[in-house]
Amino acid sequence: MPEFLRGRLALLGSLIVLLALGLAAYVMQRPASGTPRAPIVIGLLQALTGSTARSEAPLVAAVKLAVEEINAGGGLLGQRVELKIADTAGNPSLAADGAERLIESDRAAALFGCWSSTCRQVVKAVVEARRHLLFYPLAYEGMEQSPHIVYTGPTPNQQVLPATDWLMNGFGRRIYLVGTDGAYQRRVHAVLRDFIALGGGQVLGERYVPLGGADMGAVIADLHKLQPDAVISTISGESNGAFFDALVTQGVAHLPLLSLRAAEPEMRAFGGGRLDRHFTAWSYLQSLPGPANEAFLSRLRRSQGDAAQASDPAVSAYVAVKLWAAAVREVGSAQTDVVNANVVEQAVTGPQGFVAVDGPSRNLWRPLRIAQVRPDGDLGEVLLLPRHIKPEPWPAFRSTEHWLTELARAEVTP
Repeated sequence: MPEFLRGRLALLGSLIVLLALGLAAYVMQRPASGTPRAPIVIGLLQALTGSTARSEAPLVAAVKLAVEEINAGGGLLGQRVELKIADTAGNPSLAADGAERLIESDRAAALFGCWSSTCRQVVKAVVEARRHLLFYPLAYEGMEQSPHIVYTGPTPNQQVLPATDWLMNGFGRRIYLVGTDGAYQRRVHAVLRDFIALGGGQVLGERYVPLGGADMGAVIADLHKLQPDAVISTISGESNGAFFDALVTQGVAHLPLLSLRAAEPEMRAFGGGRLDRHFTAWSYLQSLPGPANEAFLSRLRRSQGDAAQASDPAVSAYVAVKLWAAAVREVGSAQTDVVNANVVEQAVTGPQGFVAVDGPSRNLWRPLRIAQVRPDGDLGEVLLLPRHIKPEPWPAFRSTEHWLTELARAEVTP
């Protein structure tokens, strides 16, 4: 046999051996027929304990429901979705540690949650360093855009500013501000002071209370002294109960109050309906009529118990999981960077209706409803703005440079 032919046969034999070895390795590593593939893990960062746990419980329930629904429909890419939860206890350090653990140890494909802006900021540093992905469901102060966060809660121009404009037009322009001492509140109040002044109004006074604080003596003294036309509250968590109690017992329950950080679960839990003229502003109300919301609430209570409550932040968390799942299906992968690039093109239908991501800002287009708190704590719609509002992370009535200066002034130590 010629020498060149023997060489080619030897090479062909080596290739056959390599192919056989590769096929054997594939067969050994491939799951046996009928063996389930490993689940796709996602992580949730919410307080299961601490002063905001009651407010955050609806978000946990809504995310659990979203995962259950995905799995009931066959999962994603032939895999179940597994939810792992890190209890932040309202502590930003625990949130950062939880995010690291979910990404590194649990190999989470995406993170969801956080309550306060301080929590979001510390987790932002983690997901940016890891080139990961967070879906943040709360109303926030804007003045931030990260390529690793999708913001499913409202920006100021989608909630705080139109609601304040409505309040001043209806009740007067002499406003008192009160909030929890936190990053969101101080930054939003900076925006509100500007907005109210530009609208011909006046901020008569402003107070901050500690997270979970119950002493409202200084706030009540201000209200008696200043007699504002209306009060705007950005109080978060359990302190809402102490604030509502103080307004009732100290004879100032008649003042119009716009609560921007309390939704239906808080209003029911803390007796927000005891106040004469108590309002809030959200895209989603639990009392929304229509089959989509009725079916959502039915599924939620069947899954999480008859006492389960929905709120705008909870629905924003639910929609976030659905947007992530839609991106996974479309790209055919749960790989974080691939999903992150695609999710800004997604739209889904939620309990509140059609939901779409605004790609450039990574926020959602949102409707706005002004609602009055009824005696039982339910919310009754008094105004629906005529169209969905495009998100503006940087309030358009001042320059970006102005807001950067205000951010520096409003910084607080977590």
